[in-house]
Amino acid sequence: MSGKLEDESKLYDSPPYILEIEDLWVKAGDNLILKGLDLHVGVGKLHVIFGPNGSGKSTLLGTIMGLPQFQVIKGDIRFKGKSILGLSTDERAKLGIGLAFQRPPLIKGVRLRTLLATLNGSDSAIEELAEELGLKSHLDRELNDGFSGGEIKRSEILQLMVQRPELVLLDEPESGVDLENITLLARFIGQLLERDKHIVERKRSGIIITHTGHILNYLNADIAHVMMEGKILCHGSPMDVLRQIKAKGYKECVECLLAEQSREEAA
Repeated sequence: MSGKLEDESKLYDSPPYILEIEDLWVKAGDNLILKGLDLHVGVGKLHVIFGPNGSGKSTLLGTIMGLPQFQVIKGDIRFKGKSILGLSTDERAKLGIGLAFQRPPLIKGVRLRTLLATLNGSDSAIEELAEELGLKSHLDRELNDGFSGGEIKRSEILQLMVQRPELVLLDEPESGVDLENITLLARFIGQLLERDKHIVERKRSGIIITHTGHILNYLNADIAHVMMEGKILCHGSPMDVLRQIKAKGYKECVECLLAEQSREEAA
């Protein structure tokens, strides 16, 4: 694992980029959270972001999605080559960006079926996907009302399966669910992201935030980033990064990578 571009064909993306983030500074209320963050995601690639609580991971996904509580004060976000900073959340969704929340809200008065229909889902497709995800009996219930943790996560994936965005944002999809649900979620995430296809045939890209890394046991990702204090500090192969974090913690992992980078640059 290295903080440098050690293997561009495997770990680092090259054009065409579906997402380009440059020097991004973001506030939530009076708090400055993202501090000059850079990230490029290639078409068909799956990125994983690790980081301690409070490092800005969820803020990053929310900002890409255009959630109103996040204010961009500097930098740019480009989707398929065009800036999306002036677009609303709905407009970004229509362009092809989708977000699965870590803790989705309960929405009173809105049935799951109704929401899925607004995402351009046909009745037959909704029924079929809901059955595969074990949610057919939940379609006519209010969104997330009385759903278990696993059912809420599956509902989020169901919504993405119906929407079929080109850029999939997943905020800790394995959080609060058991092994059976993680396995099921990973299978459908892999299906959504076309991970069974050759890289040149994939049209969808993804960013997964994970704290535990459990999802990596069931889903292959292309590159991992370590995020701390509002910035992405280093990169590497997902399983190598996870092993370093488990062995040394975030701070020592980053220090190790940056020291290695300095040695390579001096060589």
